[in-house]
Amino acid sequence: MTTDRAPLPTDDGSWASVLSAARDGGRIAPEWQSLFAPIIGAGAGKPFVIGQLGQSLDGRVATSTGQSRYINGPDCLNHLHRLRALVDVVIVGVGTVIADDPRLTVRLVDGPSPVRVVIDPRGRIPRIARMFSDASTDIVVITQDTGPLDLPSFVKVVRLPGDGKGRIDPKAIREVLFGLGYRRMLVEGGPNTVSAFLEADALDRLHLLVAPVIIGAGPAGVSLAPTDALSDARRPVTTSHRLGDEIVFDCDLRRQQAPISPE
Repeated sequence: MTTDRAPLPTDDGSWASVLSAARDGGRIAPEWQSLFAPIIGAGAGKPFVIGQLGQSLDGRVATSTGQSRYINGPDCLNHLHRLRALVDVVIVGVGTVIADDPRLTVRLVDGPSPVRVVIDPRGRIPRIARMFSDASTDIVVITQDTGPLDLPSFVKVVRLPGDGKGRIDPKAIREVLFGLGYRRMLVEGGPNTVSAFLEADALDRLHLLVAPVIIGAGPAGVSLAPTDALSDARRPVTTSHRLGDEIVFDCDLRRQQAPISPE
């Protein structure tokens, strides 16, 4: 079952109340309460990890030729930047850095930019990546590579063991970042990275931003190991919010609904 909420604001008139609540513990404006209170109010004794994916109605994150800008419209892009402003770190895989060259800063709304984290098991991140030209916030590269990396001196390198297949355990990433003092974490992309965190049960919440477009073919957003029985499928308690012409599905992955029983 999905609970529908009132449409979200498409302007920043009451966004300041959310920033104030995150910073000082003030009250969130009612229109933002359902969506952002779980992030701001997450317990201090453990990490809180939220993933986000933008996709089409048929679950695609790009066309078959790889074109992905922009499936979601400006309101959903603003939502992404709001999420960045509320977390300590934003996490992406190195494939996203190579393909999209993101800055991972907060530019579209008011708020602080988070620490930027890149998961790069094999040391592929290019030194000319655009984020390296902006040292306004810290950058952490998590790798299993044991050799020297060609990175700017201000980048912090964290080395973790891999699984022999070029992957690093998402739970290990979550714990090492929490040990560095980062509690609220946003796993922004790409879809393989978000799916890996979801598969490993390393996400507390997932925001799926769905645009009213049908692409028909192309890479899927969430891709997990096969489930044989519907009774074994994940059924998170979910709230939907209209955001302009699009829908934000807020999935609480720590709360599951009971499977639907056949009549």
